[in-house]
Amino acid sequence: MRKKGKHTLHPDKWIDLYADYLYNYTMARVSKPEVSKDLVQETFFAGLKSMKSFEGKASERTWLVAILKRKIIDYYRKINSNKGRAEVRMNFYSDGDNQGDWLEERVPQTWGSDADKKMENEELGGVLNDCIEKLPEKYAMVFKMKTLRDFSTEQICKELSISSSNLWVIVHRARTQLRRCMEDNWFVK
Repeated sequence: MRKKGKHTLHPDKWIDLYADYLYNYTMARVSKPEVSKDLVQETFFAGLKSMKSFEGKASERTWLVAILKRKIIDYYRKINSNKGRAEVRMNFYSDGDNQGDWLEERVPQTWGSDADKKMENEELGGVLNDCIEKLPEKYAMVFKMKTLRDFSTEQICKELSISSSNLWVIVHRARTQLRRCMEDNWFVK
C-alpha cells in the first residue's frame, strides 16, 4: 500500500496477505512445518515491534521477508551452535507411530575409512538419481531446476508457465516422493 510515494504498513492485514507466502518461503528453506509456522509468527511479532523503524522505502512484503530472512538465519545459527545442538532433538524412528528421540549432539557418529565413505556416497548418489528418475516428469524437472541447478523461482515459473505457489507444491511433492523412495531403497539397507 502506498501513500505519497511511500509504502505504509497495515499489520491488521498481514496474516491474510502474507502468511501463506511467508510460510511457503520458510518451508523451502527449513522444511519443517512447525518451525516454519513459528518463524512466520516471530516475523509478525518482530514486525509489530519494529514498526517505528519502517521507512516506507520497501513494500510491506519485502520488509517482512527481510525480517523473516534474519529469523531463519538466527534459527540455523542456534541449531548449529553447541548450545543449540543440545536443544535439537532427533527422532530415531522412521515412522510416526513409535516414540523416541535423542539429543543431536549424542547421535552416533559413523566410522570407517575414506574409501568406504566414497563408495557409500557413490551408491547414495546412484540411488538418489534412480529415485529422481522415478518422479513424474514435471516433478523431476522442477526438482532438478530448483534444487540441483539452483534456478530462481521466477526463472522456473516463467520457463514452465506455472505460478510460484504451484512450483512450491510440486517441489514439496517431489521431496516427499524422493524421501519415500530413499527410505525404501537406501536407508533400509
